[in-house]
Amino acid sequence: MQPSRDQRSTAEVGDSVHRTTISHILHKSGLYERVARRKPFLKDIHKKCRLKFATSHLGDTPNMWKKVLWSDETKIELFGNNAKRYVWRKSNTAHHPEHTIPTVKHGGGSIMVWACFSSAGTGKMVKIDGKMDGAKYRTILEENLMESAKDLRLGRRFVFQQDNDPKHKAKSTMEWFKNKHIQVLEWPSQSPDLNPIENLWKELKTAVHKCSPSNLTELELFCKEEWEKMSVSRCAKLIETYPKRLTAVIAAKGGATKY
Repeated sequence: MQPSRDQRSTAEVGDSVHRTTISHILHKSGLYERVARRKPFLKDIHKKCRLKFATSHLGDTPNMWKKVLWSDETKIELFGNNAKRYVWRKSNTAHHPEHTIPTVKHGGGSIMVWACFSSAGTGKMVKIDGKMDGAKYRTILEENLMESAKDLRLGRRFVFQQDNDPKHKAKSTMEWFKNKHIQVLEWPSQSPDLNPIENLWKELKTAVHKCSPSNLTELELFCKEEWEKMSVSRCAKLIETYPKRLTAVIAAKGGATKY
C-alpha cells in the first residue's frame, strides 16, 4: 500500500523547508537542541533497588544523615577534560598562549584519589598508587576511615557509605567492616546521583584546574589543598537537602534524576 501525499515526507514530494523554519517550530513547542547528559544505564532491577532505597530512607531523620560518612574514588586529569572553553580575543590571536589550552600527548596523565566527607566537612583524601584492588582498598580504609570519622566527630555509631564496586563488596573487605564494628549503608547499584560527594568532585576539579597544575605532583598537591578548603557549610547543605534526592528518585520511579 502506497503512502498518501500527506503521509510522504517533504523530500519525497520535492518540497523543501529551511532549517530555521524547523527550528522555529520546534522552539515554539518548547524543544531546543541540547547536549545529552550522560547517566548510568539503569536496568529494571536497578530502578527497583533505587526506588526501594529511596522509599525506605525518606522518613529518616536529619540526624541520621549527619552520621553518614560518604566516600568515593575519582580520576582527575592533569589538563582537565575535553569540554569546550570559550575566550574573548581579537582576530588573528587564536594561537596566543593566553587564548589556548595546553595539551600533551595522551592527555598529560591523571591521578586517582579516594576521599570521604560528612555534613561536618571533608575527611581524608588519598592518592591511589597503581591499580586499586581489594587489599589496597582495605589499606586505605585502615589508614584513613576511622581517623576521618574521629576528625569529623561522628562518634562511634556512624554509618559508612560506599558504592557496590567488587573491591568494596569483597568478602575480606566486608569482614574488615564487621571486625571494626562499622555499619555499612546498603547501597543501590548505578546510583552516583544518590551520593552527594559527586557534587564535591565537580567543584574540586573546577577549583584544581584553575590552579593550573603543570605536573602530576602539583596536581596531587592542589587536589588535597582544594579538598581541605571545601567549606563546612557547603558539605552541610548537601546533606541537609538529601531528602530531595530521595524524592526525585521516587518521582522518577527509580529512574535517573537531575542530580
